[in-house]
Amino acid sequence: MNFDFKLEPGRTLKKLDAEKCDKPEITVITPFYNTKREYIEQTAKSVLNQTYTCFEWIIVDDGSTNEESLKVLEDIEKLDDRIRVLHKQNEGLSLTRDYGAKNASESSKYLLFIDDDDLIVPTFMECAYWTLETNPGASWAYSDSIGFDAQEYVWRKGYNPIRQKKINNLVSVNFIRKKDFFEAGGYELREKGVFEDWNFWLKLIAREKYPVRMSSISIWYRRKAQTGELAKATANRKKAMEYINATVSTIKKVKKGIQYPKQDYDWDIIPDQIDTIKRPILKKNEKIKILMMVPWMITGGADKFNLDLIKNANKDKFDFIIVTTQPSNNELKQQFDEYAYCYELPAFLDRKYWIAFINYLIKKNNINLIFNTCSQFGYNCLPYLKGQNPNIPIIDYVHMEEWYWRNGGYSRDSAAFGDVIDKTLFCNKNSEKILVEHFKRNKSDVDTVYIGVDEEQYNPKDYNKKDILDKLKINAENKYIISFVCRIANQKRPHLMIDIINELHKKRQDFIVVVAGDGPMLEEIKQRSNKLGLQNCIIFLGNCKNTQEIYAISDMNLNCSIKEGVALTSYESLAMGIPVVSSDVGGQKELIDNSVGKIIKCYQKETEINNFNYSDEEINDYVNAIEDIFNNLDKYKLKCRERIIEKFSLKNMVLNMEEIFENAIKKPNEEKTKNGLNLGKMKHLTKELITQYLITTKIEYDWLCSEFNKKYVDGDFEFDVENEKRAYYEQTLEYKIKHVIVVILRKIKVYDFCKKLVGKK
Repeated sequence: MNFDFKLEPGRTLKKLDAEKCDKPEITVITPFYNTKREYIEQTAKSVLNQTYTCFEWIIVDDGSTNEESLKVLEDIEKLDDRIRVLHKQNEGLSLTRDYGAKNASESSKYLLFIDDDDLIVPTFMECAYWTLETNPGASWAYSDSIGFDAQEYVWRKGYNPIRQKKINNLVSVNFIRKKDFFEAGGYELREKGVFEDWNFWLKLIAREKYPVRMSSISIWYRRKAQTGELAKATANRKKAMEYINATVSTIKKVKKGIQYPKQDYDWDIIPDQIDTIKRPILKKNEKIKILMMVPWMITGGADKFNLDLIKNANKDKFDFIIVTTQPSNNELKQQFDEYAYCYELPAFLDRKYWIAFINYLIKKNNINLIFNTCSQFGYNCLPYLKGQNPNIPIIDYVHMEEWYWRNGGYSRDSAAFGDVIDKTLFCNKNSEKILVEHFKRNKSDVDTVYIGVDEEQYNPKDYNKKDILDKLKINAENKYIISFVCRIANQKRPHLMIDIINELHKKRQDFIVVVAGDGPMLEEIKQRSNKLGLQNCIIFLGNCKNTQEIYAISDMNLNCSIKEGVALTSYESLAMGIPVVSSDVGGQKELIDNSVGKIIKCYQKETEINNFNYSDEEINDYVNAIEDIFNNLDKYKLKCRERIIEKFSLKNMVLNMEEIFENAIKKPNEEKTKNGLNLGKMKHLTKELITQYLITTKIEYDWLCSEFNKKYVDGDFEFDVENEKRAYYEQTLEYKIKHVIVVILRKIKVYDFCKKLVGKK
């Protein structure tokens, strides 16, 4: 996973303006001892930036002796009236945490322990609160985490109580039910530096308590060089393990934890709200609040559009709240977090509670507009949401129709739910036309907003071709460079690319192809390239984060997809002054005219997406187009960047989207509002539509959860009965005596003989 360790939470203070909560649901507890100002101040910002505001924060000073440290506590206490600083004599981490817990308000149901140098993302507290409220049997919640500062790593470990007895895979930041904390006796240990956190988890496990592991990366654990409680406990390992082993000996039976993402839906009743949830009251302001529903936050054209929109929208006018609805690694979430509050629903909630959470977000954030882009769950809940909120306009954005997927893809969804969608937007006129003519949507309900590209970010003046070639170790002297930038999957027809290059190579050898991207077909494409003897002609770079560098070394960009809306790579290539040869699909010809490239007829039907036998005519059309570009390169390059700046810039896209959002709120579609009022009387029917969707996608969702856990989570987090019995047996006197006998027999080198004699271990 590509993770940016520079994007730490708490770099700036961005706390929400909310009504004062007299009876906090949560008590945050932070032990403090002579901590650096910059550490505790960043921790403070990460706590005060939380999207859930019904909390108090108790900072317990464990007898600090540093005057500057005591001064910073005074400064922090003045930041917010929810903060209390308590002072006590020095007793160590465990008793300091316990002291904070004993001073928690009577109203608080949960305790959040965070040390004075660790960080949490803005949504951590709210997600942990919701996951425990909807999993009432669980005792505590935690998330995957980041190690940062002296050491940098991503920590994704499945919860396994059997393994936890031997090694601590849990993090110190935790969100726990107050009653369960006191039932376990708190941290309790008086000695310092003895794996206090690990010992506490074992105490909970011994009482058959179990956690919820949220799969979002929401905790930042500061690693210090040769200092900190972990380092102290490691140095004091012998004594620390005495405490650990003593607690392990009390464990007689364990329970599995709850781990997200997981398939959990089986015809359950979908609640409108969770009655036990206390909703903060945010003060209203003049900003437009947009609830945005997306499947995920990954590397792709649709996701780039989403990110560009929230990144460049007017921050004085718009606030975005984003929910994701598909299990995913969400590798772009850090970037989305910079400009919006993001909730990964599969990472902390059962699917039957998603609607209740969305209702909660709408009311809490005073949502003005719902914006759905490429979320199937989002589409299926639109009739319900419109029925409950008839005056909130709904807009969706569709990148292309896909006949090979559900006979229309998201265009089909948009048509099906058109009666509640105020405005449907497309990235090209061709797809807009298909929605009206084929799917019979009202023409006044649809429009086109071209995606656009940031012409400042994609500016050829900022890149040196020779330096990039040297860095990539590409020898392109006296050769043209063709770039093929995309996900290597069937939609992009990489086998056709190989056929084109193979035919071109027969005619001339003054070029190389740079393939930038990965995907499910990458390995077979590499193998086929080698088999055809093209290994010196095609260079595979894998996934490239900085595509500007690829365009900067290119003379031409090739796109032979069977389906596009308007390809993001075409926008980017033209902005970098590079002509494009592209298949005539989607809205490609709306972007690429004869002055900046070539459009090639697509001879295949979309339903033939997995047929890799391409006609000679189509292959030769591409070859001829490429040769024409090579022969007239200067002419084609002349107009490329100009084309983007005139009509397809990112600035134009954002301004168009902002205008559409504002108009939809000022002048809601009266017909859709009326439909919403009627649907409000049919709540059970609209919720049953969601139920049917969840059941229909049950197998697919289960597979996505399984794939996520196999790919991203380290270690088994399931354990069977035999493993459990084995673990308990290893603690018995019988096992220990047998173990000693085996050791002795091995020492005197007769173990193998005895084993054969007895016939078993």
